[in-house]
Amino acid sequence: MPFAPKLFPVLRLFPASAAACALVAGVLTLAPPAQAQEDGGAYLAGRAALLDNDFAAASVYYDRLLQSFGGDKQVQEGAIFAHVAQGEIDAARKLAQAIIAASDGKPTQVAVLVALAETAQEGRFDDGLKLLDGGADAGQLVGGLYRAWALMGAGQVSEAMQAFDTVAKIDGLQGFAGYHRALALALVGDYEGAEAIFSGANASLYNGTRRGVLAHLEILSQLERNDDALKLLDESFGAKLDAELAGLKVRLEAGETLPFTAIGSARDGVAELYFSVAQALNADSVAGFSLLHARLALWLRPDHGDAALLTGVILENVQQYDLAIAAYELVRPENPAFAAAQLGRAEAMVAADRSDAAIEVLEQLSQSAPGEIGVWSSLGDNLRRTERYAEAAKAYDKAIALAGTPKPSDWGLWYARAIAQERSGQWPEAEKGFRKALELNPGQPAVLNYLGYSYVEKRENLKEALEMIQQAVASRPDDGYITDSLGWAYYRLGRYEEAVAQMERAVELKPTDALLNDHLGDVYWAVGRKREAEFQWHRALNFGPAPDLDLDRVRRKLEAGLDVVLKEEGAAPLRSDHAGN
Repeated sequence: MPFAPKLFPVLRLFPASAAACALVAGVLTLAPPAQAQEDGGAYLAGRAALLDNDFAAASVYYDRLLQSFGGDKQVQEGAIFAHVAQGEIDAARKLAQAIIAASDGKPTQVAVLVALAETAQEGRFDDGLKLLDGGADAGQLVGGLYRAWALMGAGQVSEAMQAFDTVAKIDGLQGFAGYHRALALALVGDYEGAEAIFSGANASLYNGTRRGVLAHLEILSQLERNDDALKLLDESFGAKLDAELAGLKVRLEAGETLPFTAIGSARDGVAELYFSVAQALNADSVAGFSLLHARLALWLRPDHGDAALLTGVILENVQQYDLAIAAYELVRPENPAFAAAQLGRAEAMVAADRSDAAIEVLEQLSQSAPGEIGVWSSLGDNLRRTERYAEAAKAYDKAIALAGTPKPSDWGLWYARAIAQERSGQWPEAEKGFRKALELNPGQPAVLNYLGYSYVEKRENLKEALEMIQQAVASRPDDGYITDSLGWAYYRLGRYEEAVAQMERAVELKPTDALLNDHLGDVYWAVGRKREAEFQWHRALNFGPAPDLDLDRVRRKLEAGLDVVLKEEGAAPLRSDHAGN
C-alpha cells in the first residue's frame, strides 16, 4: 500500500526449518483415517477446503469427522489448524488437550504449539516445561526459547539465560536467541546487557525491523542516552516519520525517559516468540504455518498490533478477505498500528469487491489521522479506482502537501494525481503533474506512456509524444498496453502500416483485452483489411466491457464501417491513400 508497509522488514535471524515446512505439508495433506471409507466425503471435502484455505468450511468437515474418528490424531490436527486459522483458539486448545492426553508422550507438533501457548496464557509455565520434558516436540527454536521464557516466568533468571545461550549454540539460531535474550534482560532491568546485544555483532539484524528499533530506542532512553536514540531513529526511518515515531522523537528531544514497553512479562515474551517465527516463516512462503504462529501470538497478546497486521496480510494473500478484515479490526484506535490496520482493512475490502465500504473506512481515517500521507494517497487510489476522479485529485493534493519538498520517491504521488486530474478534465494541471513526475523519475515508462498517449489523443506535441512512447516501449517491450500506445500513436499520425505491427504485438501480449482488440480493428480497417477489422471488433464486443471502450461505437463500426463513424463524429477521415474501400 502507499502508506508505510503493513509490516516492516522481517527479522531474518534464522531460516525456516525443514521440520516446520514438513509439518505444514503434513497438516495440509493428511492421510485419511483408517475408517475413512465410512465418511470419505467429509474427509475429502475437509482436505480440499484446507488446501483451498477455506478454513471455515474445513473446520465444519473436520469437526464432523471428529464425531466418528475422535481419536485420530490426523483428523484432530486438521481441525486444530482450521480453527486456529480463524482465530477460534478455544476450540483448538480443547483439541490439543485431547491429543496430548491420549498421546504416548509424542503428541503432534501442532497440538504442542497450541498447548504451550495455553500454558503461557494462563501462567502455567511449569506445566509447559513438564510437557517438553516429557518428550513433546515443539522444534528446537520454539521449544528452546519457550523454555527460556518459561524460566523467566518462574523467576529463574540465571537458568533462563542459560536456556537462551543453549539455543544460541544451534547453527542458524544465534541471532534469534540473542534478540530474545536482549528482550529478557531489558525486562528485568538489565539495560546495559540488552544494549550490548543490540549494538553487538548482530546489530544490523536486531535493528532491521521496526519492532527491534523501537525496543532499542527504549533501552537507550532507559540508559539516559536519548541522543543515541535520536540518531538511531534518524538512521532507521529518515525524515518521513509516522505519528508514533514523530511522537517518540518529540519525547526524546524533550529529554523524557521512554519506558520499556516492548514486552512486559514472560507471556509477552512467548507472544513475541510466536510472532517472530510467524514473520520468518511468512517470508519463506510457509503461509499456513506462519498463520498458526501469528494467531497464537495475537491470542497471547491482544494488543500486539504487528501480529494482527501479519495475520491480516497472510489471510489476504490466501484470499480469505473476510477473515483478513476481521483481523485488522482487532487493532484498537489507541494502538500505534491502528492506521496501518485500517489501511489493510480497506485494501482487503477492495479485494472483496467492497470498494464503497473501503472508501468510507479511509474517509473516517483521514479525519482521525489527517497527518498521514499514506491515508490520503490510499484514499486517492480508491476514489480513482471507482472513477471519482475529482475527489481523488483532492485527496492526492493532501498527500503531496504533507510530503513537503518533492523527492524522487514521490513521483508516484504526482503521477497518480495527474491521472485523476486528466480524467476529471483538468488537463493543464495534469500535464504539469506528469512533467513533475518525469522530473522526479526521468524515463519512468508508465509516465512517459500516459503523457505521450494523452498528447496523441489531444493531437498535441505529436513528435514529442511519439518519442515518449517509443522510449517507454524500449523500457518495457513486453507491456501490451504501452505497445498499444505506440501503435495508436502511429495510427493517429496516419502511419497505418507501422501501426499494424505494433497493434498486432499488443494484442499478442494482451489477447483478451477489449480495447486493444478494438484498436487493432481500426488499424486493420485503415489499411484496407476490412474482414479482419470486423473480426477484431467482434472480439472487442465479446471481451468487453472495458474502461475507455464505447461498445455502442464498436457496434456502429460493425454496421457502417469506421469511415462512416468518423464522419458522423465530425472527426478527420482516414488518409485516402491508406483507407480501405
